[in-house]
Amino acid sequence: MRILLINAPHPAIGSRIPDDHLPPLGLLAIGGPLIDDGHTVKLVDGEFGPMSVADLVVAAVAWRPDAILFGHSGSTSGHPGIAAIAHAISEALPHAILVYGGVFPTYHWREILIAEPYVTAIVRGEGEETARQLMQAIETGTPLSDISGIAFRDAGDPRAMRPAAFIRDLDAYRIGWELIDHARYSYWGGKRAVVVQFSRGCPHLCNYCGQRGFWSRWRHRDPVRFAKELARLHREEGVELINFADENPTVSKKVWRVFLEALIAEKVDLILVGSTRADDIVRDADILHLYKKAGWQRFLLGMENTDEATLALIRKGAATAIDREAIRLLRAHGILSMATWVVGFEEETNADHWRGLRQLLSYDPDQIQMLYVTPHRWTPFFRIAADRTVIQANRSKWDYKHQVSGDASYAAMAHLAVVQVHGSGAASTTQGALSNIPATGRRPTPRHALVRRDGSSRLGS
Repeated sequence: MRILLINAPHPAIGSRIPDDHLPPLGLLAIGGPLIDDGHTVKLVDGEFGPMSVADLVVAAVAWRPDAILFGHSGSTSGHPGIAAIAHAISEALPHAILVYGGVFPTYHWREILIAEPYVTAIVRGEGEETARQLMQAIETGTPLSDISGIAFRDAGDPRAMRPAAFIRDLDAYRIGWELIDHARYSYWGGKRAVVVQFSRGCPHLCNYCGQRGFWSRWRHRDPVRFAKELARLHREEGVELINFADENPTVSKKVWRVFLEALIAEKVDLILVGSTRADDIVRDADILHLYKKAGWQRFLLGMENTDEATLALIRKGAATAIDREAIRLLRAHGILSMATWVVGFEEETNADHWRGLRQLLSYDPDQIQMLYVTPHRWTPFFRIAADRTVIQANRSKWDYKHQVSGDASYAAMAHLAVVQVHGSGAASTTQGALSNIPATGRRPTPRHALVRRDGSSRLGS
């Protein structure tokens, strides 16, 4: 089959930074196994330009694909763009199979199949094996109902098959690096760059995280084999910078040390950037010199908040003292720290924001990434946020004695989730209903959002 992978241009910061572009790892991860199965595969990266809908239609028509696969890094804000492109291409190529994958369609498969009749099927969860089986079924005429991990229309109604088994051996599927021209992709001021994953998932139980349900459990690649792949990218493709897409690559100190030592042994001059937890940095104080020697230049630390009670509420499993120590340790080893700070976990005033930000600044991080939590509806944190959103959206009709029902809350957030901006992980900036709240003054709040687990109130009554 002729299979076209389309990376739709994204409206939010992430993979596109002025003059810098990172390759679409998810689509490359799908492409490699499909090439190995004998399919003819091409990638069109709409981020360059960025390409308009009309340009993408022209590119698709010119290549005459049998199937077109769309995907993105998981941001809800990318969905409207993909929907518009898929609709336009379906009109120009009515006989082409259109498949959509990623975090957003995994959880919103029903809404998409109802609203977008031009989508043939949705890949739910990890796509490497599911995409292979789906393409084989389409090519041979096998019923789609035989395939785990997809959703499609059965007699006109959306139907989801049983979830696919999570991939135990991440080294069983290769990245289709040959689909890109490495010279076009750069980061950190023009350095030739790629995005990689050493591991998938995270063992921690943060209740707001949108990634945990998607990846199921933490797994990692063979650390020595992975180090050799990075070294090959440097030597053969001129890659200078490696951006880790992992939620938490450092979970196992033993495995992580093997990787660091293997990469050091390769003697390649690479810049490594990525994310991890502050407590892992503190745990690894005795091997941070290996981090630096391997090439680590910056870590994003998911601190999220500076209030101990809030950290407990969201089950972060962290402490402010550890956050401070992690930043100190990174600086002592010449590694930049980027601290994340998320607002919106509890009802907050401007004074609360300033107080929290001042505390974060006292940790002395090198950079700060500020976000607003936008709960995914498949996370435990969703219900509280959903109740709060319903009340805020109807604040002119507030009844302080009324408790919003769970069903109404879920229905409201199911609607808002399509228009709000989600980050690739827990949260991102949003311009949904929450942005309409007055900037000053305390907001009326449902009682349960004010009361901590121990019964005390964070902001008072």
